[in-house]
Amino acid sequence: MNIYHKQLAANRWYKMTFFEQMANIGSEVGRALNWKQKSPKDSELAFERVLELLDLTIADAKNNQRLKELVRLRETLADYFVFDNQYSSSKDSWHNYFYGFNYASRMGT
Repeated sequence: MNIYHKQLAANRWYKMTFFEQMANIGSEVGRALNWKQKSPKDSELAFERVLELLDLTIADAKNNQRLKELVRLRETLADYFVFDNQYSSSKDSWHNYFYGFNYASRMGT
């Protein structure tokens, strides 16, 4: 897998709050969702960026108490974008999940 966010991986990501990290992941998920029907290749590339950001979030020590949620999120995203969608996720459910993080990050919490 390619490294897309070289500057973020170089410690800038770890200075962001958890909500900022999740909002950024949500933005990439939104891109992957928007491209899913139009351009599967672009959707795949956006999903690779999602995984990269999610892996950085999982590796961030301040998120240790959220590891279970983050690993489950990674699993369900992979299920939706790559596998058979056993969890019955939808475009709307992903937008709803990440909306709260975007709101919280803008509120400065």
